[in-house]
Amino acid sequence: MRLSSLLIIVVTFSVAAVLALVTANLSVQLIEENSEIGVRDALDDEGMTWAEVQADGLQVTLAGIAPTEAVRFAALSTAGRIVDAARVIDDMQVEAAAAIAPPRFSAELLRNDAGLSIIGLIPAATDRTAVIDRITAIAGDTPVTDLIEVADYPAPDGWTDALGFALAAMERLPRAKVSVEAGRVSIRAITDSAEEKTRLEAQLNRAAPPGLRMALDIAAPRPVITPFTLRLVKDEAGTRFDACSADSETARTRIVSAAFAAGLTGPGLCTVGMGVPSPTWSVAVEQAIGALDTLGAGSITFSDADITLIAAEGTPQADFDRVVGELENALPPVFALYAKLPETVDPNQGPPEFVATLSPEGLVQLRGRISDQNLRSLVQSYAQAAFGSDSVYVATRIVDDLPGDWPVRVLTGLESLAQLSNGAVTVTPDTLKVSGNTGNPKASTNIASLLASKLGEAEEFDIRVTYQEKLDPVAALPTPDECEAEIAGILAASKITFEPGSATIDASALGTMDDIAEVLRACGDIRLEIQGHTDSQGREEMNLNLSQARAQSVLNELRARRVLTSTYSAKGYGEVDPIAENDTEEGREANRRIEFKLIRPTPSAPERETTLETLAGNGDTDPATEDSAEGQGDDEQN
Repeated sequence: MRLSSLLIIVVTFSVAAVLALVTANLSVQLIEENSEIGVRDALDDEGMTWAEVQADGLQVTLAGIAPTEAVRFAALSTAGRIVDAARVIDDMQVEAAAAIAPPRFSAELLRNDAGLSIIGLIPAATDRTAVIDRITAIAGDTPVTDLIEVADYPAPDGWTDALGFALAAMERLPRAKVSVEAGRVSIRAITDSAEEKTRLEAQLNRAAPPGLRMALDIAAPRPVITPFTLRLVKDEAGTRFDACSADSETARTRIVSAAFAAGLTGPGLCTVGMGVPSPTWSVAVEQAIGALDTLGAGSITFSDADITLIAAEGTPQADFDRVVGELENALPPVFALYAKLPETVDPNQGPPEFVATLSPEGLVQLRGRISDQNLRSLVQSYAQAAFGSDSVYVATRIVDDLPGDWPVRVLTGLESLAQLSNGAVTVTPDTLKVSGNTGNPKASTNIASLLASKLGEAEEFDIRVTYQEKLDPVAALPTPDECEAEIAGILAASKITFEPGSATIDASALGTMDDIAEVLRACGDIRLEIQGHTDSQGREEMNLNLSQARAQSVLNELRARRVLTSTYSAKGYGEVDPIAENDTEEGREANRRIEFKLIRPTPSAPERETTLETLAGNGDTDPATEDSAEGQGDDEQN
């Protein structure tokens, strides 16, 4: 009985223990599921879908890769709101931070009459002290503002060439803003004249390093024209402008159209400038040109608001009076008209005259009549100062009864002659005639302004000056393409040859080098690559080194001939660019060559890659080491 009771008690306790264990397991499983689901839902609501949640008993483990440390902490905080923070196990990682990108290096240079400043961020590899020293030298006596910062990152490709070009360009631009980036330079500048603008654009485009993208915006203000001058001549040779000035593009169009209607056959050049005496300038000019056309021949000259109309000799008096009267009544206020009808001169009477001639060689002869010894000495001294002491021959004669303004007329004539390359000046009591050739496209305008201001608005003068491009020191320069073609022609007639297996130029080719040097001196500073090429015989590396050494040897020979080579580079191409087959001796001979190729900047759309001495520090290519011990193929050739 006792045993049976004891057995019942044991069984009862066992069943209770089993039931408690089952209940505990179910409770733990329920807590795990609820904790995992609650934390997962909370993280999803916060947008942290990257996090992984796993419950193990009462502990909740968070795993996954958090974008940042702050996000990882936020995930822990979110989980801690659902379950006890002590139960949260952090097994999360943080995404590795990307390497810090190097900064964008750039610099901006500003220069005006108040000084020069530079601001920007440059690489530590750039010699900051050298940059500031150069800027100080450029600024001269004006102050320098240094706002440069330095970052210890490698200099990007193209940075050194761009900065060097910008600094050298700034030397030529007294009023400019130059922006520098790696491989790119942007220049905005103001010049004093259109000629200076053209010259600077040509210099900068020629001197830009290879591969540099350049944006040029050079402005030239309108010139101040004093006096505001216009002169139109209509004679047996046709209708032409000796000088033309306008105050606006609209006025220029109106004036040129009136001139074409009067028979103008030339280009119709007219300078737009400042200094017009009246806003009705183009109206007055148009009326005066129409009056001259009605008369049929003569000249019309404007000097500010003074107008001189000279009719052709033989014009009927009635026609002259009618046209002049109509013009006087039609002219806008301010303008004053002086009209003259020359008297017919007896051809048997020769007026006194002074004649000065300038030969193409620069020799000057002074002949004719002079009023006294003082004027003769003055004329001789002026001519020697203008043309050179050894270039003046004087054969003047002192006579009496010359007009009182004779000294002014003679000296003004000489001053006009000084603007010509060759020609003559003839001075008489009634007129002053200037004729000849010039390389200055504005010489005719300058002479007309000079005569109008020195002789007076009522005086008659005749200007027959012809512009010739070959006399223009700027326009006469050959273009880079012409230079390249001329050198190619020289090489086609006579190659540059070398001693066998070396980079020494053969003595027979020195004459060719002389011819090329002469062409390059006339071409000025153009960007050239001197290319060396070989045939395919021998090892490729040996051929490459030999071609480099030969190209450098040609560059050195040009330097020895005093050719400015700062914009040249030497580069060997070895056997990679043949122009003929290498399986014949004739083909190999053609492939062994030196070529001169223009280096053309790469334009950046839509900017215009517009294009003397090099403005950037792009040094010449170092010569490659010769391999003379293992020369095969080229070693046995020129």
